[in-house]
Amino acid sequence: MWVKKQVKQSITSHLSVLTFMRIALSALLFLCLVPEQSSAQIFTRRFAGDPQKRLPKYDRQRLHFGFTLGVNSTTFRVRNVDNIQQFDSVFVIDPQPQVGFNLGIITDLRIGQHFNLRFIPDLSFADRRLQYTLSTLDTLGQPVQRSEEQKLESVLLEFPLSLKFKSVRINDGNWRVYVLGGGKFIMDMASQSKIKTGDNEVVVKLNRIDYAYELGVGFDLYMQYFKFSPELKVSFGMNNLLVKDETIYTQSINKLNSMAFLLSFHFE
Repeated sequence: MWVKKQVKQSITSHLSVLTFMRIALSALLFLCLVPEQSSAQIFTRRFAGDPQKRLPKYDRQRLHFGFTLGVNSTTFRVRNVDNIQQFDSVFVIDPQPQVGFNLGIITDLRIGQHFNLRFIPDLSFADRRLQYTLSTLDTLGQPVQRSEEQKLESVLLEFPLSLKFKSVRINDGNWRVYVLGGGKFIMDMASQSKIKTGDNEVVVKLNRIDYAYELGVGFDLYMQYFKFSPELKVSFGMNNLLVKDETIYTQSINKLNSMAFLLSFHFE
């Protein structure tokens, strides 16, 4: 029953993200199809803004650079082995989301009126946890449950390449909305996959290399001297990160994939 519940939660999570991205993309397509002057008039009625268009020549430049700061929430998507009942002591495996932060450098290449190619290598400090509910026997031989947590700290070097699809500049040209999608290569600098542990030491090890696809939505806000862009992204790891050993902590898991939400603040 618990396995079915986890599968249902995973499917629901994916459907929620896809629904969110469909709505954002539909709104963006509408904004792109409306002429810039007309869309500005529509949104000016609703939002009072600065009548002066800031950074009017900004989008004519072929190449932009900047930096980014972000807050991430990382977790795992856990897929148990089909016959988890064989591990009598393992009752539940529950991933616990944790908060970290990102620092990165932005390289943005303009490839069309509505498209940009973005490369934003960053350093991510991520803390992920797995909580195990174990079934054991007390001193009277009665079954009892206890919780045990495995803390997995990572320092990730990430190399994302994304295609950005943006609307026209809205409200006298001082902001726009965009969506983006792409993939990234991830290297865990704190991976313990090749480190030997003691006989009595329990460590869930993660592979050093991961690959992920990501989807996001954000806003470009044109300030007087720079462009500020808050952005929300979700990424799904494709590589099985789990390093198997002889303990119940890894034998009860079939696949362990990364999942992360990232709220970024870009300065370009």
